[in-house]
Amino acid sequence: MGDMIFPLEKLASFEGNIYEITVAASRRAFQMSKIDDPEIEENAGKSVSVAAEQLFDEKVNYRIEEPSK
Repeated sequence: MGDMIFPLEKLASFEGNIYEITVAASRRAFQMSKIDDPEIEENAGKSVSVAAEQLFDEKVNYRIEEPSK
């Protein structure tokens, strides 16, 4: 992969909720950094870009949890 940048073209064509996928990418990036995922180092430390790419390519899925009552 190398010098990955944020996949703006995929964000622009995304038909879902942009806020949700942005938050999901941020949380996924945090997870990846906590476990020292080697994919981050392979992509010049761009954890949010790697996480967003995983979400857009559906390698990783997310769901919104409903608050408990």
